[in-house]
Amino acid sequence: MTTAATAIDFRVADLKLAEAGRHQIRLAEHEMPGLMALREEFGPTQPLAGARIAGSLHMTVQTAVLIETLVALGAKVRWASCNIFSTQDDAAAAVVVGPNGTVDAPAGTPVFAWKGETLPEYWWCTEQIFDWTAEAAAEGAEYIGPNMILDDGGDATLLVHKGREFELAGAVPAATDADPYEWHVIVDTLKASLALSSDKWTRIAAEIKGVTEETTTGVHRLYELAKKGELLFPAINVNDSVTKSKFDNKYGIRHSLPDGINRATDILMGGKVAFVCGYGDVGKGSAEALRGQGARVIVSEIDPINALQAAMDGYQVAVLDDVVDQVDFVVTSTGNFGVVTVDHMLALK
Repeated sequence: MTTAATAIDFRVADLKLAEAGRHQIRLAEHEMPGLMALREEFGPTQPLAGARIAGSLHMTVQTAVLIETLVALGAKVRWASCNIFSTQDDAAAAVVVGPNGTVDAPAGTPVFAWKGETLPEYWWCTEQIFDWTAEAAAEGAEYIGPNMILDDGGDATLLVHKGREFELAGAVPAATDADPYEWHVIVDTLKASLALSSDKWTRIAAEIKGVTEETTTGVHRLYELAKKGELLFPAINVNDSVTKSKFDNKYGIRHSLPDGINRATDILMGGKVAFVCGYGDVGKGSAEALRGQGARVIVSEIDPINALQAAMDGYQVAVLDDVVDQVDFVVTSTGNFGVVTVDHMLALK
C-alpha cells in the first residue's frame, strides 16, 4: 500500500503501477471523445475554477479520464471509489502521479482507493474526500472544504447528512445487533469524527452547493431525503438524464453483464435459465445480453407497461417465487434491496 509522503495526500495500492495505468488512460481517452472535446473547447477558459469536488465513483480507467477532465477545466478534486472491489489499481496510481508527475514526485489528484478494501477502509476513504486540510495548508488558509459532491450510490451524501445530524444531536446513536455490519462501521466512523470536532460535517454541509448522483440506488436515497424535507442541498439526478438512462443503463449493461458473469463464475450461459428482476433500461439491456449468450430469459416486472414490453420482446414474464426452482442465476436491476432474498437463493436450481 502506498500512502502520501509528498505534497499531495493519497492512499492507493502501489504508485509503481502508474505507468501501466497511464497507458490504459490514453487508450480510454480515444473512446471518450466527448470529454476530450470538452477539454479542448473549455480548457482555456477554466469554467470549473473554484469548484472543489468530493468524488465518490468507481476508480476505473474511464473515471480517470473524467477526473483529469474536471481538473483540466479548473476544478480541484479529491476522489474515492464507491465500491470496495471496483478500483483498478493502475488507474488510481496514474491519477495520483498525474500526466506530468513521477512516482517519486506525484503531481496529480488525491485518490483514496484500492481493490479489495474492507468496509472500515472503505468508509475511511470516503471520509478523506471531505478532508481538505492539505489544500488549505498549501494555500495558507485556515479552512477549505468541498463545495460539490459527485456521488455514485449516495454514500458520500449519506456521510454528510448523518454526520451533520449527529453533530446537531450532540451524540452518535449506538448501533444495535439488528443493524447490518456496515451501519456499525458508519457509526464508528462518525463517532471518531465527533470526538475530534463537534461541527466538521455541519461546516461541510453548509458549503456544499449541490450533489450530482449517478445511479438509481443513490437517486432513491435522494428522493427519500427530499420527501422527508431532510435534503440539505440541491441534487441533480444524472441517472435519469436521457443520455444516461437510455444509453449507459441499457447498452452499458449489455456490454458489461456477460463480462462480469464470465469473470466471476466462468459458467457457460448458453442453455441456462436466467431470471432478470425488473425490465427498465438496465433490465432490458441485461435480458438482451443474456439472450444473446443463448440463455433462456425470464423477466419479472411490477410496472404493467414494462411487463407488456417484456412479453412483446419475447420473454416469459413471471414472478420469481413461481419459477425459482427452474432458474440457474438471477440478475437484479431494480435499484432496490430485498428483491432477491436468502430463501430465493437457497431455492435456485
